[in-house]
Amino acid sequence: MVERVPLGERLTLYFDGSCQHNRDVTSETPTGWGLVVVRGDAGVGRGDGEVIEEHSGRVITDSEDVGWLGAEVGSNNTAELTALAHTLRWLLTEGGDAAVTLRGDSKYALNIASGAWRAKANRELAARVQMLWTEVSGLRALLSEHIRAHRGHRWNERADHLAWRACIGEKPLPLQFWKPGSR
Repeated sequence: MVERVPLGERLTLYFDGSCQHNRDVTSETPTGWGLVVVRGDAGVGRGDGEVIEEHSGRVITDSEDVGWLGAEVGSNNTAELTALAHTLRWLLTEGGDAAVTLRGDSKYALNIASGAWRAKANRELAARVQMLWTEVSGLRALLSEHIRAHRGHRWNERADHLAWRACIGEKPLPLQFWKPGSR
């Protein structure tokens, strides 16, 4: 179904999570997520298409916080799942029914979300992401693609930049001043 949408109108959403220290993680471990929404991306990694929106934030591990999605600790996996959750939430709030492509560098997040894998940890967050996946895929066709991390794919690198900057509590560089590979 994605092929029927003209390239210039096709939406591709890149998501990524980032963790400052992915060892001995706790609820205090800094983590962040990033989302880049691109219209007209051919998927080859050279930065085709136009960025129409970007979003990022910290992973919330406090169950009392209104933005909590189920992450109990700050880890790379909870950051990746949170990034995918925000990606799916964006699709729900922005509406539309055209097929979209989701691209991320986490096989873990993509396989947990689609139900191909079962979560051994992060179960509440995984369940929330699976619920969102089911809801969105009931409204529009979802094509998910795994891309290799840190290989120079422009929009994946941008999602990584957004996630890293959220993780360390800094604002991302504006797109026009950012260079792929720089965190």
